[in-house]
Amino acid sequence: MLSLAFAALPMANAVIRTGGKQYRVEQGDLIRIEKIEGAAGDKINFDEVLFIGGDEPKFGTPLVNGAKVQGEIVSQGRDKKIVVFKFKRRKKHRRKQGHRQSFTAVKITEVV
Repeated sequence: MLSLAFAALPMANAVIRTGGKQYRVEQGDLIRIEKIEGAAGDKINFDEVLFIGGDEPKFGTPLVNGAKVQGEIVSQGRDKKIVVFKFKRRKKHRRKQGHRQSFTAVKITEVV
């Protein structure tokens, strides 16, 4: 049986908004977000913080005042290619197209 004496302390987590999406992050997380400008090693700040968790959670309306999440760009890249195939039956209409989405890998360094 597991003992609760060794349970980890609650870490501060946050919900941030970037690139039209929301991400739940903690310190040390590696997330892949929509492409943003910058080179590997650059520091970035996410100012659109919707929620800060921990001992005393704070909910924003819609943003938490004074809260920010800091991160570091790990790499820039592109996802695997997906195939977009459109087809209309009995009309001899076929259209094949590929797409690769660009992304930025970010390591979360601090939740403030």
